[in-house]
Amino acid sequence: MSDQWGEQRSQLTEATREMYRRGLVGAYSGNTSLRLSGSGADGLLLVTPTHHPYYRLEPEELVVVDLEGEPVEEGGMAPSSETRVHLEIYRNRDDVQAVVHTHSIYASVASVVGRDIPALIDEMLLTIGGPVKVSKYAFPGTQQLAEEAYAALGNRNAALLRNHGVVSVGPDIWEALEVADLVERLAQIFVHARNFGPRAATTLPEDAIATEMEMFRSSH
Repeated sequence: MSDQWGEQRSQLTEATREMYRRGLVGAYSGNTSLRLSGSGADGLLLVTPTHHPYYRLEPEELVVVDLEGEPVEEGGMAPSSETRVHLEIYRNRDDVQAVVHTHSIYASVASVVGRDIPALIDEMLLTIGGPVKVSKYAFPGTQQLAEEAYAALGNRNAALLRNHGVVSVGPDIWEALEVADLVERLAQIFVHARNFGPRAATTLPEDAIATEMEMFRSSH
């Protein structure tokens, strides 16, 4: 394995470990990636390996793949089984430099019951760009899942994958991770608010939503 892109390997490794430390995934679940930059990096991604515990992930175990999902270095580990989801987003969103996929508990609850997380708090609109939509169900690891994930994501920064988890994006791996963390907190707020009644979780006023959506668009 080449020692090229060492700084980016270190960043993705630390962010992935942090994702695990925050309880957003189990040891083997979820995945992360980022676009590589620098000499010879055009069209290449760095992706977490499949079925490898994150609490002992090392930078050299990350996998470099092209935009078809094929590893470009010999002798390394296999890339995540959900690499197609990452590829579909990168192909369609030039602004995205990193993707995080989590299985956090409350967000997964929302995905299992098929409920979008509505515009509940200001931070959500400013960071995510709108409500968190739920995708249609598709079998894990398939191109169909990749396409449904992107359809739910659109130009926002997060989406729920039906009966699966969360996908979040950002201009770097740390911002993508913070979006995933925000989605989990929003899901907790939503679930707990509904304990007061099915209509207790009220959304922000329409004028606030319009203003904050414009602020999000102008900043991206």
